[in-house]
Amino acid sequence: MLLSWRSDDRRPPRMKPRTLITRHTYFGMDAERLRAASSRVLSRVVGLPPERARVRAEHLRQDFHVNTVDGRALVDEFVAEGLLQPRAERDGDYFLTERFVEIAAARIVEPLPRARAKYLIEQAAALAARINAEWTRNPLEIDSVAAFGSYMSLDDLLGELDLGVVVRSRSPSRRTRWKPMTTRPEGAAEIRAAFRDLSSFIHMQIMKDMRLLPRPFAVVYQEP
Repeated sequence: MLLSWRSDDRRPPRMKPRTLITRHTYFGMDAERLRAASSRVLSRVVGLPPERARVRAEHLRQDFHVNTVDGRALVDEFVAEGLLQPRAERDGDYFLTERFVEIAAARIVEPLPRARAKYLIEQAAALAARINAEWTRNPLEIDSVAAFGSYMSLDDLLGELDLGVVVRSRSPSRRTRWKPMTTRPEGAAEIRAAFRDLSSFIHMQIMKDMRLLPRPFAVVYQEP
């Protein structure tokens, strides 16, 4: 998604919050440096109409305090990771994407200790059981929950907690008889919001099949 807001409104559009973790590196730099440099880049285009809200490669190098060689590699990585979109008609010009704006406004927090991650997994399993037992207006129920990503490493400090949540159609015995059901998209949105409310460290994906998850993963909840 391209960065865009009206030229008469100097406030950027509302973006979903992004979290950066101390003691972790992003694109070869720490969280503070990445956010500060991204903010400097963003300040160049705030208030401009979409067709003019773009930056030059040399400005990116200046704001990130890198030389030409490192700057070229950084820009290429930003493009590959979806932070920048090249301007087709002019070489060296880039539009800032929504993800770039999120990073410029990110909050920076301490990493997640593994003991805390285990507690959150217990909370996620309890939430899954509660959704299945009590959310009778939701047309979906949870088949299983699995942890993957950094949780499967040996690290004691984690940047995030990745959870895969497999859903299925709710059993007729668990459906309400007295109130209308929500739609499946609404039901999925409610489940997604509930898991994310457990912690900002939780990054969850709703899916139909656990086999779609990257390996390795560990099943932390299975509906009986």
